[in-house]
Amino acid sequence: MRTTLRTDDPDVNAYQLMTALVVPRPIAWISTLSTDGVGNLAPHSFFSVACANPPIVSFTSVGHKDTLRNVLATGEFVVNLATFPLLDEVNNTSANFDSQLDEATELDLEMEPSDLVAPRRVAASPASLECVLHSSQELGDSVLVLGRVVAFTIKDDVMVDGHPEFGLLQPIARLGKEEWGLPSKVISTPRPSKPADIRGR
Repeated sequence: MRTTLRTDDPDVNAYQLMTALVVPRPIAWISTLSTDGVGNLAPHSFFSVACANPPIVSFTSVGHKDTLRNVLATGEFVVNLATFPLLDEVNNTSANFDSQLDEATELDLEMEPSDLVAPRRVAASPASLECVLHSSQELGDSVLVLGRVVAFTIKDDVMVDGHPEFGLLQPIARLGKEEWGLPSKVISTPRPSKPADIRGR
């Protein structure tokens, strides 16, 4: 048996279903600056890679939030990696602070200068992606934002043989309701480049 829930049914909450079924979702912990120089830091779980070359990431703002306003006005943002040791801090920055308040300042989060963009990055985060606005697209009640990555900053202690190590990064993810996904077991499986490479075929 399966239950079919139509999205044109007014009693169906599509947002709740999407966030429960499209899981786990990586978190873009985004720092921005307003045109008045006020910092903003907020998590966005509609986040992904959009292009490899040039490197472009995407996030979606559900509603017109401070992050979106700042990105559209200044053309810059930083994606800070959200990690298990920083779970409470990431969660706390989702609170609805007044736009004239800097979440990092209010929550005593140390920030440090970025290398190529004006918004500062979270000092305790092991990695960040400095981005400039590529484009944006209105989609119903949301706005899709594409950002071109101009710099990756990665702490040396999470690198193994020149590559970020998942177990050292400890990334967290969003699930449904108020659930979070913690760093999980990792397996390595070679990808077949052609059908003959498929094991057991």
